[in-house]
Amino acid sequence: MSRARVLLLNAALGPLDYRVPHGMTVEPGSIVVAPLGPRQLLGVVWEPERMPSEGEVGDNRLRPLLAAAPVPPLGDSLRRLVEWTADYYLAPPAAVLRMCLSSTSALEGARSVTEYRATGEMPPRLTPQREQALERIADRQGLIRELATIAEVSDAVIRGLVKTGAIEAVEVDIDSPYPRPDPDHGAPTLSDDQRAVADVLVANVDARAFQPTLLDGVTGSGKTEVYFEAVAEAIRQGRQTIVLLPEIALTEPFLKRFHDRFGCEPVAWHSGLRSTQRRRAWRAIASGEALVTVGARSALYLPYRNLGLIVVDEAHETSFKQEEGVHYHARDVAVMRGLFERCPVILASATPAIETRQQVELGRYAELKLPGRYGVAEMPTIEAIDLLSQPPERGRWLAPKLVAAMKDRMEKREQSLLYLNRRGYAPLTLCRNCGHRFQCPNCTAWMVEHRLVRRLACHHCGHVMPTPRACPECQAEESLVACGPGVERIADEVTALFPEAKVAVVTSDTIWSPAKAAEFVGRMEAGDIDIVVGTQLVTKGYHFPNLTLVGVVDADLGLEGGDLRAAERTFQQIRQVSGRAGRGAKPGHVYIQTHAPAAQVMQALVTGDSDAFYAAETEARRDAGAPPFGRYAAIIVSSEDQACAQETARLVGRSAPQVEGMMVYGPAPAPLAMLRGRHRFRLLVHARRALDVQDVIRDWLGKLDWSPKARVTVDVDPYSFL
Repeated sequence: MSRARVLLLNAALGPLDYRVPHGMTVEPGSIVVAPLGPRQLLGVVWEPERMPSEGEVGDNRLRPLLAAAPVPPLGDSLRRLVEWTADYYLAPPAAVLRMCLSSTSALEGARSVTEYRATGEMPPRLTPQREQALERIADRQGLIRELATIAEVSDAVIRGLVKTGAIEAVEVDIDSPYPRPDPDHGAPTLSDDQRAVADVLVANVDARAFQPTLLDGVTGSGKTEVYFEAVAEAIRQGRQTIVLLPEIALTEPFLKRFHDRFGCEPVAWHSGLRSTQRRRAWRAIASGEALVTVGARSALYLPYRNLGLIVVDEAHETSFKQEEGVHYHARDVAVMRGLFERCPVILASATPAIETRQQVELGRYAELKLPGRYGVAEMPTIEAIDLLSQPPERGRWLAPKLVAAMKDRMEKREQSLLYLNRRGYAPLTLCRNCGHRFQCPNCTAWMVEHRLVRRLACHHCGHVMPTPRACPECQAEESLVACGPGVERIADEVTALFPEAKVAVVTSDTIWSPAKAAEFVGRMEAGDIDIVVGTQLVTKGYHFPNLTLVGVVDADLGLEGGDLRAAERTFQQIRQVSGRAGRGAKPGHVYIQTHAPAAQVMQALVTGDSDAFYAAETEARRDAGAPPFGRYAAIIVSSEDQACAQETARLVGRSAPQVEGMMVYGPAPAPLAMLRGRHRFRLLVHARRALDVQDVIRDWLGKLDWSPKARVTVDVDPYSFL
């Protein structure tokens, strides 16, 4: 090959042709370094017929490639996945390819590196920055830049601690091999129902063919142990497995269960890894050495050499939808990767999404059910508390009936969980004197009070400010009022009600790493926590046999807003958090505080009649032509200049094509009209299922010319309508 077409990691460029120098050998999938002006960029060699170039030139005008990375080429199936993702989600192929090459250091040869860790010694001079750094670093290890980022201090602070001996250098071999999982290490005793389902999944792995399967089992039915049998079979065959989890906090409990079953931990892949850990994992995956990888949605785009099984755990979770960059949904991309790799895909869930249920109805997915809990454990009883007839005491948020149940569990030395999907202390702070409300300067959103750290924070852009003593508008002191409850406020109420109780607040603010998750799990298992107050972070994946009471503080919260999936999402979250109760020999009970106990979703939760709920929701979607019976695509126009954003949105709206079976709504200001300093307008495309809406949008937007100050983003199959 003397000429190569290269897709560079620059989303603004199309594929470019280069000359292959004498002595260099490349093939489709080879990772190369190519010149672009004075710069050097990474790229991947592609088949010319699959990646047309708009500006082909003669051989005599081609610049030579500079180098080829000493790693295996990206496989044919992964390149097809890149093409499909770019086409379906209307994303630049280079932006998708970047996810495949997410560790640039992995493309270099084998080497060691110097990392740093705390020694446990205190420096002679302990400044606030040094104290903060040592507290946040704890037992972590990494490069100086990584430790500085973790500690939120400058590199100079870390270097100063190195000089004092509080932090020491460690030489790390970053390509040491991973231990091999033993498929026969801790084989479980399965029930008859579990064994029957496991046998089908193992047979699918043996068949080495594409087969998407919905594993529908109630919470506590042992879905993980069942699909572990399929993982074990893939290991026996020397083939690789991906297990996708929706939250980084779930990784640590999963790693422990995996270790108990297979004798070692799998390869982890998530945003919390150090760069050296990412390099080691990427290289092991590309070589085929890493047999099982567990990680977040981005693990889907790693270059597996011999993929034999894909598992999507908690497949209903909306966090599998990427909301920044390439707007892909990992559940759907997992199915497509299984198709290209010709391997089975398992979608495990206790509350499958309507989209997945419809695929089963159409016969495209197989379905396996685990209808009961494993062993002596039984499903908890669920009861609604009508907040209109049984309101909490004045100034409180927990109804007397729920408080009495918590007191009973305290006396029995059992654990309780209170669920409220709202971080912080209060969602709004205002001045009772002049009515001033604290709003984020960068977003159309209220600043949330976090009383534990004494800050007001925006949960959209991350802007923080100290909680002021006086109102910035009228200067009145002691006039600021917290409105509404967050988990911190509920925790304060619990502490006031039960001063002797050990209370833990579990949110992404307190469980920000797998290590923190492991610490929480350890305390729960040791009985060091009596009452947990948490967000959706605690609704899935955790198994605490002594947790027997769950209280849903505000069941109506998820029903607010115009989200078409609001009822389904509320049902899923409450059903999932209810499943944390009674997972051992002790019976569980769930109280749902609501202002609308007669609402269909609340009735379905109390009676356990999920089939009737899903049937009604599915029929409502069918009548509205909403997914999965129709198609949505959002077009978001944003700019730092409001007039520019509005004019561009009007241009897009005026140019909307008239296509049978497709309607375009908008433009209109987005509900979150400003985000991270950018003004936003939205259009919503609603089309019949059979219409190739991507082609229509591609042609529509491709003909327009808008200001470089404006950004136009397309979100196919949107989950967020903000």
